[in-house]
Amino acid sequence: MPATHHTKVLIIGSGAAGCTAAIYAARASLNPIMVHGLQPGGQLTITTDVENFPGFEHAVKGPWLMEQMEKQAANVGTKILHDTIMTVDFSKRPFTAVGESGDTYTADSLVIATGATARWLGIPSEKKFAGFGISACATCDGFFFKGKEVVVIGGGNSAVEEALYLTNHATKVTLIHRRDSLRAEKIGQERLFKNPKVAVIWDSAVEEFIGTENPNSLTAVKLKNLKTGAISELKTDGAFVAIGHTPNTELFKGTITTDADGYIVTTAGSTKTNIAGVFAAGDVQDKIFRQAVTAAGTGCMAALEAERFLAGH
Repeated sequence: MPATHHTKVLIIGSGAAGCTAAIYAARASLNPIMVHGLQPGGQLTITTDVENFPGFEHAVKGPWLMEQMEKQAANVGTKILHDTIMTVDFSKRPFTAVGESGDTYTADSLVIATGATARWLGIPSEKKFAGFGISACATCDGFFFKGKEVVVIGGGNSAVEEALYLTNHATKVTLIHRRDSLRAEKIGQERLFKNPKVAVIWDSAVEEFIGTENPNSLTAVKLKNLKTGAISELKTDGAFVAIGHTPNTELFKGTITTDADGYIVTTAGSTKTNIAGVFAAGDVQDKIFRQAVTAAGTGCMAALEAERFLAGH
């Protein structure tokens, strides 16, 4: 039977931003509730080695790191619920949210930490072979391509990281990028170019994914050189799309102010949104850095600002 939960601070999302907000809110005796969402633990749960989060001499596994964050949040007093928020009402306080479970959540303040999800190319054949050779998560599916040849599409940090990870399984990894230089951090580029298993195809875009039917199986990608217009085919056993992410803000459309790309707009130097008492933290509002440590930092800020808001009301 559906239940109603009330809290001083409701946190939607359970990645680095959500967990950190929960830790700080709980330590302030605000008895927060954190709702997991569609991807408990956020993007770090689909990351293998994390070597840029402070406090660890050696690389740690993303899922383990998020497990520890969640355990810490629970240990200091956060109530963690496995649910996905489907609707929100910010028209009056306490704010009201309804979960997929049918449960209702009322809150005096709210932290949005819903993160972002992988972006796809939007090619019709992409859907046809999704899960049959096409993936957006190397750490999830890389093992299935052990001893095979794969391609990675993109040119940012995520593309470089995916390509490097896949060299642990595949015999060859070809990075396909629309431009003639990468946007990724220099240290990542250096590792990529030094890896003998990696090749790069510049100035090219995927026009079509090619494969067999019944059962569906990817066998090649059709490429177009964006400078010459030349069309070519590259045989491959798998394709990993790594072209960035889309902020998970659909739930808040029409109520929370977002920019042209859908990221929540917050006050400079703050996590405040356009609605008093509602704060946003992590990748849902950060389109520049998009790191676990910056997400955690804004999660801390959101909890502290929620505490001050509640003290003033």
